[in-house]
Amino acid sequence: MDARKLADLLRTGMLRPVYHGENGLRTLRELARSYQTISKDLDRVMNRLKALYRGIAAGGLPVPGPRSMLRAIARNGCTRSRMPASIAQLLYQQLDGLQALRRTLRPELLAESRKHKAAKLLRQVPCIGPIRAARLLELMQTPHRFRSQRQLWTYSGLGMETHDSAQYRYVRGQLQRSKKPQPIRGLNQNRNHEMKEIFKGAATRASCGVGPLRDFYVALLDKGMRPEMACLTLARKIAAIALTLWKKEERFDAEPLKPQAA
Repeated sequence: MDARKLADLLRTGMLRPVYHGENGLRTLRELARSYQTISKDLDRVMNRLKALYRGIAAGGLPVPGPRSMLRAIARNGCTRSRMPASIAQLLYQQLDGLQALRRTLRPELLAESRKHKAAKLLRQVPCIGPIRAARLLELMQTPHRFRSQRQLWTYSGLGMETHDSAQYRYVRGQLQRSKKPQPIRGLNQNRNHEMKEIFKGAATRASCGVGPLRDFYVALLDKGMRPEMACLTLARKIAAIALTLWKKEERFDAEPLKPQAA
């Protein structure tokens, strides 16, 4: 690209800043991506096995183990899925292999994340365990990508957007503008799905446990907020705390949460 073309792009506002990442996080990024891929494969295989449970007559409260389930499939077959027992056995072999592979990868990921100071800062946040801290470090790479917590919320799919609906309508065959368009509020769709999964997962765990974040969640419910909106607010709070601790390199302090929960 020559200087004239670059000047034209700059003049017309076609240039956009692109963050290329930190070179020191390359190993952590590869390990975290591999861990996430294996976890998704595990979920996929487990969902296929759960579909088999719905296809056989397995009575009783406890879920049957692999051996008893395979015997039931071989004896009765899958009444709904029509899947032979050999396919179910292959799914169990795949499940065992993926679980062993993830157990092998987990200590390598944690050992690599401990080399970075930011991982220790992120692990201070309640319900942000070592795996979530490593994934956040790999995805965000630096907190200075976000000038404010609202930018982080939008990037993570936790920001609210308002869209207009029914701005125009047909009246007697003529297109007319509505006098009162209906605004629709919702979460932004252009987001990082993995970041949203991390913060929403941490919020769900915090809402079911004990501690200052649980008290914060209960206080929101006492004010009349719906549970899904309270969980969203809690996810935003966790994201804001993680960003602040990482930027300022401070220790987590639960005192600011207590007046809000009171």
